[in-house]
Amino acid sequence: MEIIQAGSRPTRRGPKESFTGTVWQDPIITPQAPMRIVCARVAFEPGARTAWHTHPLGQTLYVTEGVGRFQSEGGPIHEIRPGDVVWIPPGEKHWHGASPTTGMVHLAMQEALDGDHVTWMEQVTDAEYSGKVG
Repeated sequence: MEIIQAGSRPTRRGPKESFTGTVWQDPIITPQAPMRIVCARVAFEPGARTAWHTHPLGQTLYVTEGVGRFQSEGGPIHEIRPGDVVWIPPGEKHWHGASPTTGMVHLAMQEALDGDHVTWMEQVTDAEYSGKVG
């Protein structure tokens, strides 16, 4: 058994290669073999978002605070709010983040395949992000 004390792992800023705007990440689960699950609390300031990306075994998001946006490639932009659960199937290209005026916090959970849990791609453009919700 291991108990990780609150505050013992530092919050880290999301890297510019993977995020637009200010994003803060707090690790919850860091896999240790044979575990495969990765989980983090991710806080997006207004207007912040991920780059386009995929997950080899899918991803689940659980929104805990604020108002966010989510889009799969080729689909509409969805507004997401506290209590919403978003399941993204394996290999589905997508992005997620805060609304333009309100921050958003979610738990992001995904499993690693051969040690990889995400493939980062190009940034979401301002035009893509500002598309019509719905």
